[in-house]
Amino acid sequence: MTGAPAPSGSHPDEHVPVTPAWTCDSCGEEWPCPTKRARLLSEYQVDRASLSVYLGSCLAAATADLRTSPVASLQNRFIGWVPRGPVTS
Repeated sequence: MTGAPAPSGSHPDEHVPVTPAWTCDSCGEEWPCPTKRARLLSEYQVDRASLSVYLGSCLAAATADLRTSPVASLQNRFIGWVPRGPVTS
């Protein structure tokens, strides 16, 4: 993806999803890539419920786009990595 323009409204290195393949616009990995996961955890540091809602909506859209992918695999990819339990400081 080197040299490709960033999607409209995004900045380079934002790590936003490119649909319908659900790949990262910055690194080309499956979205959410490791960089985006770390950023999301930081952004939603004290509001994991909202992070889960956001990722759940992404999962729903990706399930429609990636119909041949196993559902369990998509669940792990989109929400399986989110830490469970209370946020510790």
